[in-house]
Amino acid sequence: MKDRKHLEAAVEAILFSMGNSVSVEMVAKAIDCTVKETHELICQMMKKYETEDRGIMIVELENAFQMCTKREYYDYLINVAIQPKEPELSDVLMETLSIIAYKQPVTKAEIEKIRGVKSDHAVNKLVEYKLVQELGRLDAPGRPILFGTTEEFLRSFGVDSTDNLPEINPVKLEDFKAEAEEEVKVEI
Repeated sequence: MKDRKHLEAAVEAILFSMGNSVSVEMVAKAIDCTVKETHELICQMMKKYETEDRGIMIVELENAFQMCTKREYYDYLINVAIQPKEPELSDVLMETLSIIAYKQPVTKAEIEKIRGVKSDHAVNKLVEYKLVQELGRLDAPGRPILFGTTEEFLRSFGVDSTDNLPEINPVKLEDFKAEAEEEVKVEI
């Protein structure tokens, strides 16, 4: 059998990274040991995890093994799980947010005209993330809602005012317009 510490580390890496249970046969094949040697090794590791002051343990599930959290540490996991997560902005959300930031106050119809697609979901997500807010209504037929950025937007993007947003490079803007026109065969 290979160096025991090395084998334990390999088993630990396999069980940790897989997340689900892994059959003893698969582990044995991965570490190039017999099934019997592997089973004995993992059982010894299980005992070690039980006696040492660790937050994780190895459990056996029908001739397969899985690494999981010890029950007494569940409260700590819950504390992490209930914390609000930072929203991740997709390309669609970033595009929509950019339009709102530079064109505010702006209606959904204006955003959709620029993007060329419906933007309800994107705008609603940005409102949910508190990066965009309703600023009022346009004095026009249907009285559409006007949208603009929030203080949270300024904080998140490290800008003290929308007046201090980076200037749009006119050359890049013309290149972008040319690409967009070619893509949709429409003049912008």
